[in-house]
Amino acid sequence: MDLPLSLLEMGCSGRFELITHPLPGQPLPPHSTLPHGLPPTSLNLETEVEKQFLRDPAWLPIHDTDFAFQRFLKVTQREFNVDSLLNCAQSSLHSGLSVVRDPTTGMLLGFTEVPLENTGLSAKNSLSLQRQPGPPSESLRGSNTNYPFLPGGMEELSLDQIKKKSELEEDIDFEKDLIRVPPGLKAGMDFTDKDAKMAKPEVNLMSLLSTFDDIIDLQAEAEEKEEGEGAGETPKLPRTNSLEDFGIKDAVSSSTPSEKAKDDKSKPKVKQEENKKWAIPVDIASPCEDFHKRIPNPAFTWPFELDVFQKQAVLRLEAHDSVFVAAHTSAGKTVVAEYAIALSQKHMTRTIYTSPIKALSNQKFRDFKSTFGDVGLLTGDVQLSPESSCLIMTTEILRSMLYNGSEVIRDLEWVIFDEVHYINDAERGVVWEEVLIMLPDHVSIILLSATVPNALEFSEWIGRIKKKHIYVISTMKRPVPLEHHLYTGNSTKTQKEMFLLLDAAGNFLTKGYYAAVDAKKERTSKHAQSFGSKNTSQNTTASQDRSVWLSLLHFLSQRQQTPVVAFTFSRTRCDDNARSLDSMDMTTSIEKAEIHSFFQKSLTRLRGGDRQLPQILIMRDLLKRGIAVHHSGILPILKEVIEMLFSRGLVKVLFATETFAMGVNMPARTVVFDSIRKHDGTGFRNLLPGEYIQMAGRAGRRGLDATGTVIILCKAGVHEMADLHVMMLGKPTILQSQFRLTYTMILNLLRVEALRVTDMMRRSFSENHRDTQSQEKRISQLKQTLSTLPPLDTHDQLSDLMPYYRTVTELRTTTEALQRAILESMSGLKALSVGRVVVVNNKQHLNALGVILQVSNDSVNRTFTSLIICEKGNEEGEGKGNAVAALPHLYNTALFIPEGPCSHTVQKLKFQDITGITVKTLKVIPDRIIDNYNKRQQPRFRHDPPGQAISTASQELLRLAEANSGGLATLDPVNDLQLKSVDVVEDSMRLRVLKESLQDFTCIHSPTFAEQFARVTERMSVQEELDRLLFLVSDQSLSLLPEYHQRIKVLQSLQYVDSSGAVQLKGRVACQISSHELLLTELLFENALSPLAPEESAALLSCLVFTQKTQVEPHITNTLQEGIDRVLSVAKRIGELQRECGIPQTAEEFVGQFKFGLTEVVYCWARGMPFAEIAQLTDVQEGTVVRCIQRLDEVLKMVRQAARIVGDSVLGSKMEKASLAIRRDIVFVAGEVKNTNSAPTSFYVPT
Repeated sequence: MDLPLSLLEMGCSGRFELITHPLPGQPLPPHSTLPHGLPPTSLNLETEVEKQFLRDPAWLPIHDTDFAFQRFLKVTQREFNVDSLLNCAQSSLHSGLSVVRDPTTGMLLGFTEVPLENTGLSAKNSLSLQRQPGPPSESLRGSNTNYPFLPGGMEELSLDQIKKKSELEEDIDFEKDLIRVPPGLKAGMDFTDKDAKMAKPEVNLMSLLSTFDDIIDLQAEAEEKEEGEGAGETPKLPRTNSLEDFGIKDAVSSSTPSEKAKDDKSKPKVKQEENKKWAIPVDIASPCEDFHKRIPNPAFTWPFELDVFQKQAVLRLEAHDSVFVAAHTSAGKTVVAEYAIALSQKHMTRTIYTSPIKALSNQKFRDFKSTFGDVGLLTGDVQLSPESSCLIMTTEILRSMLYNGSEVIRDLEWVIFDEVHYINDAERGVVWEEVLIMLPDHVSIILLSATVPNALEFSEWIGRIKKKHIYVISTMKRPVPLEHHLYTGNSTKTQKEMFLLLDAAGNFLTKGYYAAVDAKKERTSKHAQSFGSKNTSQNTTASQDRSVWLSLLHFLSQRQQTPVVAFTFSRTRCDDNARSLDSMDMTTSIEKAEIHSFFQKSLTRLRGGDRQLPQILIMRDLLKRGIAVHHSGILPILKEVIEMLFSRGLVKVLFATETFAMGVNMPARTVVFDSIRKHDGTGFRNLLPGEYIQMAGRAGRRGLDATGTVIILCKAGVHEMADLHVMMLGKPTILQSQFRLTYTMILNLLRVEALRVTDMMRRSFSENHRDTQSQEKRISQLKQTLSTLPPLDTHDQLSDLMPYYRTVTELRTTTEALQRAILESMSGLKALSVGRVVVVNNKQHLNALGVILQVSNDSVNRTFTSLIICEKGNEEGEGKGNAVAALPHLYNTALFIPEGPCSHTVQKLKFQDITGITVKTLKVIPDRIIDNYNKRQQPRFRHDPPGQAISTASQELLRLAEANSGGLATLDPVNDLQLKSVDVVEDSMRLRVLKESLQDFTCIHSPTFAEQFARVTERMSVQEELDRLLFLVSDQSLSLLPEYHQRIKVLQSLQYVDSSGAVQLKGRVACQISSHELLLTELLFENALSPLAPEESAALLSCLVFTQKTQVEPHITNTLQEGIDRVLSVAKRIGELQRECGIPQTAEEFVGQFKFGLTEVVYCWARGMPFAEIAQLTDVQEGTVVRCIQRLDEVLKMVRQAARIVGDSVLGSKMEKASLAIRRDIVFVAGEVKNTNSAPTSFYVPT
């Protein structure tokens, strides 16, 4: 039976009404009313109250009606108490109790009240470590309303802060304002001048202060440590045991204070020079004999003897110094980290160990957990025992803890940065720099890195920004030396063709290289004889690959050189190679049983359906035969199983991509390179030396192998010798700054008044070249010089001296610019050919005519050999041509005519010496002139008459000069040389104007003009250098400053910050989000996620974590498609706004980084579809899908936090549901880090 029922949605409030009595013959009403339903209805309150309280007898008690009536009156006639709405927390106590004890017996005598300092400080208003701890719930991650702790090295005060006086300070005149009679006393001191009995040099405070520059230096250290706290107390001088420390005694007793002052001034300079070097290289060549004497009871001991570099590092840690340890993989850098953890456990403090890769974090957690026990793990999706003394985390989490003022930072003694060379990563390198800059002063830093060429420079930078010494310990020694071979075999017959190319001592053997080339050539020529030659390409077919691998692996297993790691730079190639080895079996039956049981045990945590995934079945089959694959497309749980089996030596051949070398510290006996070319996102290139060393370094297990073997396959042909040489023996990549501004960083720093973004930029490694100290020193020297220069005379005739100087300077720069343009043009060079008459001006010649004889071929420093006329006796240039004196008359165009007999000289002129290219040319015989001139430079022929060619040319030049004494017509760059570029045209017009204006100045007629002009020149050169240095020291010279202003403009347009730079609500939300913060915040505030169901919002947000291209077009529901369009339109809007504000990224590039290839997969997963079916929906590999969903969970958590800040609890709970929907089965089983009892046994055997 069909009931005529219908639901009618009432407005937007989510209320529904059931309609049961439709009018006969009328269609049923629509399910929802017009666009947004009916307006929300609300019953009249009076009738509601009346109905509930007065008419409804159930509410009235049966017996005590009066009481009920009183109650009703109470409700209706309530008195309003507005004050109850204003709740003020009690202010903290300003004093506490302290115990008084008898100093000898220690008996309790009583209590005394002591005032407490800094009671008003909290995480919301102070950067100080003295502030009160926040609530326990925020102790681990902090809160985005907290201030961070003051970063180390940021204590210095700005000039404005020093100038501002607090209420406590006042100006005291030490001559007149001193009180003569102390308060409460009748008589006082008599300060009137009496006749001095001894003529001591007069000492007053000012003379003392001026004598000692170093007191100012000392003050700076003791100066108020706390920038964020208001009261700038008067700076205290550090305590000293006697006046001698300040040298005051010297100044008082010395008969000539000025000499002493000189000594005193020179002392601090020496001291400053010593302090200049922050990075201290540690010598590890000499053995550390007294190690056990110096550390009688170490915090941690190992079953083997430490290397020298490890001992040196441990000694530095005991002294609580920061260290940078650069050593090859497997040299034992972990020892340093272990000792630091043990030390912090001994000191009851905490250590944070950060690594760039989650896999590395998980591995270290397993290792350290078995060693120390008290270890916690924090990654985006896992939080295990966060109260431990040693916390392992990714660098991003440490960054957010620092910005959010986590309480963990208080107890922190060490931060260990592993794999520091990751700072070169374009995407994430900036995080390292931020963390290093933000770490407070009390935290010491341990940096572990592969060998890098500029470890000293990097440490110097850290030392300078943290104001502490960094000890640099680097070792090039490998515990297990490597031998590098080329392999050309591809069949059973040729399987032994392996040629040593680089021996364990590091010698490059060309003999081995040529042998490999011959072996390859012989085979190719045989092949060509029988089948005809076809062009050999770099790419080989799958069957050729297979035969190479089979022959190599047979050969290696015969020589017992397994386990092998085969590095292949493509995931599909990894899989294909492993699958092609179906005939290989490299394990014994005992090993097979062990692998089987371990594999089954590990998979018990998976659901039944998930155990039958194709990838798991294939891998199980491969593993039984001792073969495995490791890359980002493999399921995380399988990767962990493979890593553990590999570390037990059960996996004999592992096909891996480069990430295995980066993230997992598991050595093998042999490393094989499938190819030495890789694709780096833009194109194919050879491996860099650093990458090659990192991967090759996995060969050779300490304590098990005498040498490690590295093999490069020559499948198509032998690689170029030069390429191999660079790759094996080249310098590894230097550490370079990848510092860039992110919106999160800007907003996090703007939240806190005491920290400025420019401070962060100035301290970044990219600005490391700024040597502010020496520049400041030079600035004070220049200021000093300026003050000692004689004053300028700018009266009467000389009143326009400064404008004249400026005009002349502009003329000079314009002329130089024009000259450069002429020299760089073809027509200019044509004009400056042999025979051209030119006007020469340099230290020796002033407007002299010359003729070009020869032009050099060097395009960089081109010279023109010319014959120039000069005075008799000025041929060598010792004449009176004083450059400075010549300057003012530089623009006098009158040509030089010798007063006495005319002589000549042949000189190589630089382009700067030629000030005019005239329209005249002369016929000359250059070779004869030059030969004749050179001959007459020899002493025997010095007095010979000049040759015919020279006489003719010089007579011709003299005739030209006399005929045009006012100046010869020169070639015009625009009209004659046809240079039509805008700059040249503008410069030549400007030049004309300037030259004409020179006539109008009166100062040139003054008798003292030359002297005064020289003074101006000297003063202005000092002033210009001073201005340049002041600019370099200021924020204006920061390379990122323009971008900072552009980004601030974007934030202001989107209302994340207001015009004064205060962070608004939107900005606070964006602080919570670590990547794509603008897009997510905009979506939140536009309510784009509200209409979507939890699984749809999860699917939509997958575009933020998925970065690959997919070939499969996803099938999407309409609501999702609308959501995608909305995300793209928001992204486009942000991209266009950034472009308008001047950020170079185009809107298309900005929108292009969001890829929606996994939306369908995530949608189906969140709705409960099994993983096996999901894998069919896309061509993306299973491991990548799992990793994206795990990262998506982190994004959902961030959005949940952000929604809470906005107060949108509905969205918050929706995100929680979405998070729960995707956290299931195989995707999150890998998140549980293995229980430590199955941790691999280490290969590290005591030698």
